[in-house]
Amino acid sequence: MNLSDEEIRKGCLRNSSKAQKALFQKYHGVFQGICMRYGKDKAEVEDVLIEGFTRIYKKMNSYNGKGSFEGWMKRIIINTAIDNFRKNKKHYYHEDILDYEEHFSTEPLVVEQFSVDDILKTIQELPPGYRMVFNLYAIEGYSHKEIAEVLEISVNTSKTQLLKARKKLQARLSELKGSVLNLNVG
Repeated sequence: MNLSDEEIRKGCLRNSSKAQKALFQKYHGVFQGICMRYGKDKAEVEDVLIEGFTRIYKKMNSYNGKGSFEGWMKRIIINTAIDNFRKNKKHYYHEDILDYEEHFSTEPLVVEQFSVDDILKTIQELPPGYRMVFNLYAIEGYSHKEIAEVLEISVNTSKTQLLKARKKLQARLSELKGSVLNLNVG
């Protein structure tokens, strides 16, 4: 039996384990995909996912019905990933854009040549700071000012990390493109 989001939400408000299970089953895949963009490995992805769902259950009564329920939950999952990054930030290296003068080619790559798994794996290979900034800026639509505030870094650091993330992604996707071309030729 498929329950609507509203039925699931009301059940979760009553602390129904069936409703909580239904919510998890319905959104696990979507939210795991989000966590995979931010996490460095499977263990971290699962930790952020479980913590995110725990927060959703605890904050269920704060959903006011404005905007989509899924969007509200997605924001909690992203904020959980940001909190995880902040907690581990001391392990990450940051540098200022003023110290970074290396330029990279802006030649566009044809993203359609790659599978979603290839692109996701390439994003996951980025260093944590680069990955976080790239996801927040390029995928979630945050401004550099917003990123600087939530990650407690400077705007220039955000810009630097985005620039370096794009460079690394471009280089890695170029390598993959070369591998695909070599496989097709040989």
